[in-house]
Amino acid sequence: MGGQDKSVQKMDRGAAERFVAAWCASWCRVDIDAVVAHFADDAQMRSPLALSLTGSPVVTGADNIRAYWREAYGHIESADLKILSWSWDELIARLTVWWRLGDTRASEFMDFDDAGRVVRSEAFYGK
Repeated sequence: MGGQDKSVQKMDRGAAERFVAAWCASWCRVDIDAVVAHFADDAQMRSPLALSLTGSPVVTGADNIRAYWREAYGHIESADLKILSWSWDELIARLTVWWRLGDTRASEFMDFDDAGRVVRSEAFYGK
């Protein structure tokens, strides 16, 4: 599949903890390909930033999510993203991460499929 590593595992609390660490490290390097590698091909991502950049709050499909993030963040080489907290809900396979980047604080949830891929995410921003 285009050289992307599609080997993932079913999510549980331990896998969620490893995911958060890898996700944060990838965003700190602004390694958009590494972040998108965790998404299902038909994933949906919702964000207020997507609305301002694309005219729609929802971006559908891993390729479109990658293109959106490249437009939004591709001009920076690194980011000082800090994880404030995270929570894993085993029953609905949802990871919620609270993070800060500069003055921006956000919460973001990610829903996972049985293969451990993100199928839906949504970010909420505040100050």
